[in-house]
Amino acid sequence: MDSVHLSAEAHARLSQELAWRSDERRREISQWIERAREHGDIRENADFDAAKNEQGLNEARVRHLDYMLKDAVIVENASTGTIGPGSVVEIRMDQSTETSVYLVGSIEERHETLEVLSASSPLGQVLIGAVIGDTVEFAGPRRVSKVEVVTVRTLTEI
Repeated sequence: MDSVHLSAEAHARLSQELAWRSDERRREISQWIERAREHGDIRENADFDAAKNEQGLNEARVRHLDYMLKDAVIVENASTGTIGPGSVVEIRMDQSTETSVYLVGSIEERHETLEVLSASSPLGQVLIGAVIGDTVEFAGPRRVSKVEVVTVRTLTEI
């Protein structure tokens, strides 16, 4: 897996989530399992099964966060003009009159008003390195589309 590019805000949020899941959430689930065991036979105990399932999901998320944050690259301000992780890009598909605006980055990014376009997605991969005015071809599931780069900005510019 390539290193993940995250904004400082996303890195802080994910680090907080990792700390919570590794400490407080583990204790909560452990207590839940203990309470469920007190109900008797664990072979037919739905509460125990639910708690164990939640424990597995939590541990999987802890491993994922730990792996992702270990090699994360924090993107402060992407360079204006060239699309890269952290860029806000406005694109036009197939000479349409309408444009779409995306934040290019990890799927772990969150933004109030912008949709996130993963840099590792097929569209994200062809856009990385493009500049304003470039037209790139994007191979979608049914056809090849032409995508025009209308603007490239940083988050601080929007």
